[in-house]
Amino acid sequence: MRTSRVITAVVASAVLALAGCSTDTSKPAGASAPAGSGFTEEVVTDGITVEDGVATITIGVSPVPHAQVLQFVQEHLAAGANLNLDVVEFSDYQLPNSTLESGDLAANYFQTPNFLKQQEADKGYDFTEFLPGVHIEPLGFYSDKYKSVEELPNGARIALNNDPANTARALKLLAENKLIELADVELPSDLDVTANPKNFEFVLVDGAQTARALADVDAAVINGNYAIEAGKVPSKDALLLEAGTGSPYANLLVVRTADKDNAALLKLQELLTSPEVKEFIESTWTDGSVIPAF
Repeated sequence: MRTSRVITAVVASAVLALAGCSTDTSKPAGASAPAGSGFTEEVVTDGITVEDGVATITIGVSPVPHAQVLQFVQEHLAAGANLNLDVVEFSDYQLPNSTLESGDLAANYFQTPNFLKQQEADKGYDFTEFLPGVHIEPLGFYSDKYKSVEELPNGARIALNNDPANTARALKLLAENKLIELADVELPSDLDVTANPKNFEFVLVDGAQTARALADVDAAVINGNYAIEAGKVPSKDALLLEAGTGSPYANLLVVRTADKDNAALLKLQELLTSPEVKEFIESTWTDGSVIPAF
């Protein structure tokens, strides 16, 4: 177990240096459990250690709002459940899955079902998502140059997230609002646009760059977490916004399939979908930019 901790620390440090991430390994007050209670060595797996009955889970997240939700769990719920959270923040959508696959995380919490499905198909990951999802961040269509979609000029340049799942999600938002038409395929790309009345030019960029790209394009479709990080209020600033109610894009707690029955991870899922977390989300993001999915 000591070797596992060293490997995790070394790899996490390398990831942090490359991806601009951060960790929080502090234990909540009262985290040590009395002898004979709490978790046993049976829950130890890659990314989970146990000391004095407390299971420390290393989990990869996006900074906003995921790390904020986990901070609430760490400060208010974890100790009572004999858990301690070692949170690693990632600024992109690729490293949390590759780092989970490599064994340096026990879980991640940043992705939606469509993105997970695409990643598993493309990269062969064997992951399992816990249901229900934790929250929904509606995808939005933003512009720093125009105040309505009607103002967008012919040939407007539109930035889209370049990973296939989010490219498809963005195009579907535009199609649902009659700005384009799409072929009837599950995962449409810009090549599946069958009608483009205003001759939009689609510019594919890394998801983390979509908000920054607003300075260079006419508009952009931006994932909720990146919009919030950029200081946007989706319900006020988005020209178009996905519906939150009934959304299929809930953010999930994801683990390796081999660990889907791990008691510590199941307990974390229970906390993430608890009434306390629901109240925290609703009271923190009163503008509807983050919506409980349970």
